[in-house]
Amino acid sequence: MSGIVEIKSRIESIREMQKITNAMYLIACAKLEHAKAGLNATRPYFDALSREIKRVFRIEGNIENKYFYPASGEYEIEGAYGYLVITADKGLAGVYNQNVIKKVLALMKAHDESKLFVVGEYGRQYFESHHIPIEKSFIYTAQNPTLNRARKISSILLDMYDKGELKKIFVVYTDFGGGMNTEVKTFRLLPFHRKDFRTGDVAEKEHFEFLHSLNKVLDNIMPSYTTGYIYSALIDSFCSEQSSRMNAMNTANENTKELLSDLKLRYNRQRQEIITREITEIAAASKNQSSGEAGK
Repeated sequence: MSGIVEIKSRIESIREMQKITNAMYLIACAKLEHAKAGLNATRPYFDALSREIKRVFRIEGNIENKYFYPASGEYEIEGAYGYLVITADKGLAGVYNQNVIKKVLALMKAHDESKLFVVGEYGRQYFESHHIPIEKSFIYTAQNPTLNRARKISSILLDMYDKGELKKIFVVYTDFGGGMNTEVKTFRLLPFHRKDFRTGDVAEKEHFEFLHSLNKVLDNIMPSYTTGYIYSALIDSFCSEQSSRMNAMNTANENTKELLSDLKLRYNRQRQEIITREITEIAAASKNQSSGEAGK
């Protein structure tokens, strides 16, 4: 009897686990939709900034600015590279966190002088436990990416870039891509390449008068533009985390269904064996009793 009681207890515990995984799946789904809505609400502003930067380069294609590679082209820059690493605050999201960490470790190995800037408790704990120095750990949660937080991150990175403490800045994050398949990406935040903002259409040549120089215009625009990049990466990462968690919870649900099916089958078999044994014992006892009465 102890076997059937144990199986029944396991079935109940797995059903409770299934309720939790279902709830986590639904929560991740709701957070995903909310984050996508937040990104879509701010995208027009940063698209407008991009158009204005393109306009500057249409007016003066050879303008030099500290946030861009020189007009002569891209070249290797010596000095410290900064890596903004975006992870989650917790696990239960498949290989989401591990893939990001694996990517940034490979980048750091390729460049000797590296400084880490970490978003997400999972990343902080990993680097601390492996005694990898963190230049700056952003203590607020990765679960609620906001434009204000992106602006604070951007301000710290830009300040170090302006002082020459960082020569290049990269963002390592997980790209959502609008679907269930996510991919770890690395993009160079600074310096930008001017070709990213050139339309190649000579007919679009424009003439404007500026109260300040074009270089000043770029100096004022680029901090907001980098904030937009970082905010987009935070949202993309958050969406990817929720997508990965949905996949993980969905897989867990499927596994619990299979496990429940197997346990129910074992439970029914053992129950049937007990019933059969009891019937056999009753039949044997009845037969013995009948034999005893006939002998009298």
